[in-house]
Amino acid sequence: MEKINSKVVSVEVNQMSRWVARRGAMLGYEGQVFFRPLAGTAGPRGGMAGVMTGMLSGEANPMMAAEGQGSVLYGYQGLHVDVVQLTPQAPLTIEADRLLAYDHSIQLSLMQIGSGGLRGLAQGAMTGQGLVTSQLSGQGAVAILSHGGAIRMPVNGEVFIDPQAYVAHQGNVQVELTGKVGLRDAVGRGSGEAFKLRLTGQGDAYVQPSEQKF
Repeated sequence: MEKINSKVVSVEVNQMSRWVARRGAMLGYEGQVFFRPLAGTAGPRGGMAGVMTGMLSGEANPMMAAEGQGSVLYGYQGLHVDVVQLTPQAPLTIEADRLLAYDHSIQLSLMQIGSGGLRGLAQGAMTGQGLVTSQLSGQGAVAILSHGGAIRMPVNGEVFIDPQAYVAHQGNVQVELTGKVGLRDAVGRGSGEAFKLRLTGQGDAYVQPSEQKF
């Protein structure tokens, strides 16, 4: 995977190198490349419960596979693209709408960050930060999307992130949604930062310099 500019990446497709990307991200290609839609995942619990969890958390972007021989350009809605390298020791957890493309050998699954059941999901919906998110594991390249470019923020113990600025995290990192809405926030007189993400452990977080949603 190669960055062409801040908003486009190029990948080589052959028998040993196939790619998965969100539908609508293909900008152009050359060679004998074929695109195949992929069925959506049912989530970590499987069945209807997993599907509903994915729907509630926004983890439902359709994906497509690129196969054959040639090269493909990927980008999406003029958003900034950054490339993250995965290793088996450093999986990547990412919001589904921030995922552009990844090597086909990488495993994608849904996972829950934090706890709280339906109440936790409701809090996530209020902040735009779902508590059920996507995890990629294995080895290879992943292209991620952001408003303004993803900034790497080392996690060495404990850091706090605005849920709207969160893009992804990598490594041995645990995430918890903290904070509460008080009366001042309810009437619009609070700080505007009632919720935040608490990240602990060792690894990296990726944040965007914007609170824009996709």
